[in-house]
Amino acid sequence: MSLAPNRHIAAAAPHLLAPTDLKRLTTGEVSDPHALLGPHLRSDGVTVRVLRPLADGVCLTTASGELLAELAHEGEGVFSGVLPGREVPDYRVAAHYGEHVFTYDDPYRYLPTLGELDLHLIVEGRHEQLRQVLGARTCEQESGWGRAHGSSFAVWAPNARAVRVVGDFNHWDGRAHPLRSLGESGVWELFVPGVGDGCRYKFELLTPAGDWVQKADPMAASAEPAPGTASRIFTSDYTWGDGDWLAARGATTAEQAPMSVYEMHLGSWRPGLGYRELARELPAYVKALGFTHVEFLPVAEHPFGGSWGYQVTSYYAPMATLGTPDDFRCLVDALHQAGIGVIVDWVPAHFPRDAWALARFDGTPLYEHPDPRRGEHPDWGTLVFDFGRTEVRNFLVANAVYWCEEFHIDGLRVDAVASMLYLDYSRAEGEWLPNQYGGRENLDAVELLQEMNATVYRRCPGVVTIAEESTAWDGVTRRTDLGGLGFGLKWNMGWMHDSLSYMNEDCVHRQYHHHAMTFPMVYAYAENYMLPISHDEVVHGKGSLLTKMPGDRWQQFANLRAYLAFMWAFPGKQLLFMGQEFAQDAEWSHERGPDWAALRHAPHTAVRDLVRDLNRTYLEEPALWSRDADPAGFRWIDADAAQDNVFSFVRHDASGAPLVCIYNFQPTARHHYRVGLPVAGNWTEVLNTDAAAYGGSGVGNSGRVTSEHVPWQGLEASASLVLPPLSAVWLRPQ
Repeated sequence: MSLAPNRHIAAAAPHLLAPTDLKRLTTGEVSDPHALLGPHLRSDGVTVRVLRPLADGVCLTTASGELLAELAHEGEGVFSGVLPGREVPDYRVAAHYGEHVFTYDDPYRYLPTLGELDLHLIVEGRHEQLRQVLGARTCEQESGWGRAHGSSFAVWAPNARAVRVVGDFNHWDGRAHPLRSLGESGVWELFVPGVGDGCRYKFELLTPAGDWVQKADPMAASAEPAPGTASRIFTSDYTWGDGDWLAARGATTAEQAPMSVYEMHLGSWRPGLGYRELARELPAYVKALGFTHVEFLPVAEHPFGGSWGYQVTSYYAPMATLGTPDDFRCLVDALHQAGIGVIVDWVPAHFPRDAWALARFDGTPLYEHPDPRRGEHPDWGTLVFDFGRTEVRNFLVANAVYWCEEFHIDGLRVDAVASMLYLDYSRAEGEWLPNQYGGRENLDAVELLQEMNATVYRRCPGVVTIAEESTAWDGVTRRTDLGGLGFGLKWNMGWMHDSLSYMNEDCVHRQYHHHAMTFPMVYAYAENYMLPISHDEVVHGKGSLLTKMPGDRWQQFANLRAYLAFMWAFPGKQLLFMGQEFAQDAEWSHERGPDWAALRHAPHTAVRDLVRDLNRTYLEEPALWSRDADPAGFRWIDADAAQDNVFSFVRHDASGAPLVCIYNFQPTARHHYRVGLPVAGNWTEVLNTDAAAYGGSGVGNSGRVTSEHVPWQGLEASASLVLPPLSAVWLRPQ
């Protein structure tokens, strides 16, 4: 833009700023920039003041470019002038930098984008849709002359002395864009016209110590791909196609429905695939194997890939290395349309110390607890959220809701719940701070988890929350109104540990560890359980699931097949980590992912086929899932055959129909082995993991069994069976 010499119009002399106000503007230490900048009605006209620190000159124009006035330089990049009249015109600011002119709409002529109700809810810690008011979001503001398009920047930083926004739109120089403080809410806000999607930005905060620090937006909807650390403005325009799925998913509770979960790390399942490519490949693979759900290791932004997502830096942004938030929506949508539910790992227990993220966000312990005895995690080198602070609790609860509502997530697996519940978790005597009653329970964390669960279940019908909780805390899956934490399911870490320890024993020693397999039934109905063979069991030198099995190569595969069948039949939902569905040899590496080359070998494809058939049979047999939370749905036939290494039990569906499951964890076949059965007559051999199709020896009962009216093991009938070596046999009455 150039201005003809005969069009120069000098504005009237303005009311000059007091030296202290001028200094506040030029140093950036200003909490009320709108009181000093922008248009202000005076008795002699409209004073307009602009802050452009590096400009050679500044003038005001109309929206069409017609010159209104030149502004005088008050000093230090502050320009001002007075326009005649009693009304503020629809002006634009034209800043001159040598021969270049930058024209923009003045941010300081707009009202706040947050209303009084929003601020009240933030102060109360009850704003369940926090992402709609904080962070950076594109919006329209009424200017008095029509709607202005731009972006609202809002951040909670109650202890900051000043806040500015820096980004692509101001060449990362925030001096011209200080935010205003919205009082006791601790929120700082600014509407910047003309700034839209894709723009990178950060907040620049003046700490109480007088240092300027740049921080990624805690509420960012999108992040810059690593190694960049900026936030991005993003507005979704995705059109969902999963309406039927959402309408149907709340028909039954999780404990009464089938749930077979394929856990996976998105970045390494097939390295190089983004969300859109995964949307084309993953649903068909999971569907072919018969899993009802997938569970993703954390997908919130985490620049360090080696954390697998468990050190989150942007809680509201899907990881950018795999695509945009709408690309992630596409993946969830594709899975839903294939009939597959989506669970994501959620990490509210702790966060990393990265200087550009949440740590000491406004120069003080803000998101983390200020006392290191509660605010630092000794094992992971991370910071622990201040669960008792209302705004922090609101940040986390609203985040859980956000993933469920914005991305149609069907479940949240909550990581490291035990570390949240106990104040002395991984701490020696004297290293932890008791609660107000002198106890070790973290009462603030309890209240957070209860509020999160109650809010998610109220707002998101059909969503299930799942606790990774490894202790005997009472009531993890009890309703919050009955004093419980309110989760839908809990990972059964005891079952996982005991069953794997049994399977790891050489077969000749298993008789001495027999009750490691039966003991989990003592507490099987204390909670609603999920049986997890997760990523944690196949990393850090633990080997793969296959290599945990004893014996020669054939026995390892046979042990694994029988163990998987034991897992699928035991009360509780099941979860299996990627790569274990085809018995890969190597433990998992986030850099390589699953060893797909193993599928060139028959024993591995046979295990994959078994997993497919386990899932198919599981869905066909309500006895295996409909009464997981009901003790009447399970009965031991023989829990004490330790010398035989044999286990047998019966599962019942809601109508009482039985499915009998028999396991021989000895590498020799047993002939004429009598087992009690609920009824006499013909039975079908539904599953035999020793079948030749699964790489077994082909020993079995020719597909059918006839039971006699011979009472045995407390049941009215029995049959003489062949138990194949290292095998599982499932029987169903015809």
